[in-house]
Amino acid sequence: MTSHSNTPQPKRTGDQGAAPTELVVDVGPIAHGGHFVARHEGRVIFVRHAIPGEKVRIRLTDSGDSSRFWRADVVEVLEASPDRIPHFWKQADSLGSWSRGAPPVGGAELGHISLQRQRALKAEVLAEQLKRLAGLDLATEVEAVGDNHDGGLGWRTRASFAVTPKGRLGMHAHRSDVVLPIKEMPLALAGVNELKLWDLDLSGIARVEVAVPANGSRPLILLAPEESTSPKRLHSILSQLPHDVSVASFDPSKGEVLQLRGRTWVQESAAGHEYRVTGEGFWQIHKDAPDTLVDAVTGYLSNGGYLQPGAAVADLYAGAGLFTAPLADAVGVTGSVLSVEGAPGTSRDARKNLHGEAQVEIVQGRVERVLHQRSRSFDSLVLDPPRAGAGKAVVKQLMATGPRAIAYVSCDPASFARDLGYFHQGGWRLESLRAFDLYPNTHHLETVGLIVPAV
Repeated sequence: MTSHSNTPQPKRTGDQGAAPTELVVDVGPIAHGGHFVARHEGRVIFVRHAIPGEKVRIRLTDSGDSSRFWRADVVEVLEASPDRIPHFWKQADSLGSWSRGAPPVGGAELGHISLQRQRALKAEVLAEQLKRLAGLDLATEVEAVGDNHDGGLGWRTRASFAVTPKGRLGMHAHRSDVVLPIKEMPLALAGVNELKLWDLDLSGIARVEVAVPANGSRPLILLAPEESTSPKRLHSILSQLPHDVSVASFDPSKGEVLQLRGRTWVQESAAGHEYRVTGEGFWQIHKDAPDTLVDAVTGYLSNGGYLQPGAAVADLYAGAGLFTAPLADAVGVTGSVLSVEGAPGTSRDARKNLHGEAQVEIVQGRVERVLHQRSRSFDSLVLDPPRAGAGKAVVKQLMATGPRAIAYVSCDPASFARDLGYFHQGGWRLESLRAFDLYPNTHHLETVGLIVPAV
């Protein structure tokens, strides 16, 4: 949609240097990434905190004259969508934050939209990516997960925080180095908020990671010290933290985790199994995600006859073994599971989690290298790559192993659709697809697709 015919001239606001520009625009469709498309004098503007059909005043946050497109936040709603609701989080609310002279924190960019409309918008994004990148016309419902009466709050078992220059817990504004102090994290489990990390002086810490397992087991706080932080300062911070919480320091660049108190891992539960997950090791962050995804994956493979006792299967990008354990249950002692994970620490977790399963072979290494070195065939595969997806080379290798089916778990519809296009080029097709709203009030979603040879 184009900007309104009565759009005023760009409004200059602020009192420092080159002031930001405000415009009035009509909001068009959602785009991948949590933005909405608007236009001004032919230029595309990606607007956050809007809803299609609204007329809004926006503040440009990235607007070079030579830029192909601009970015902006909504600062005033002139004509509201019926799906607009009050934002649940003061620091993430664009309207309130900009009225106080600061940008909103990231991480809850759809919190102003009803949950039903959020899911419809995510379904639009998924359909658009599948059409554009895979040539596939397919509408897929984005399914609600967990309690429908919780407003999409209290689901995060993990949270990542920055620290303000004054040593207070904070979060970054979107696409910004600015760290804003926070006093709550409404998307997180109560256990995260009960730590009250925002009351502490965290001077000397660059980043804080928190893991609070949904099963109620011992939480873990990871502290990433700045290079100049002394051991004395680190232990001063440690003394402020609750005594029943494990604490470790970590170096994000090296992936090193050092015990300060308690243990350097957390105990997670899913699908009837217990999992040890070390430090920053990957684990699904929604409290109901592990069981939801395991049910979807094993349901697709079992119902299609691809996961039976004696079958040979592989779990690629396997993490700590979330899918490996139920796959091992399904194929039994007469079957085999190859579990491949690139991160050394997470691969060690998988070895500990599955040490009693003789039918499981755990290999640490890049998926493409392992498949190249260990040429074999499989009855079925589970593929759960990082946000960037598997990529063309890996997809070709997967097809070459001759599986009867692949269950592809994805947290990014663009990389999933791109990879699906590679499968189509190789003579495979999407048999079934489910989408889950595992990140309410954000633009993210999770999909599980069943991909099979076309003939």
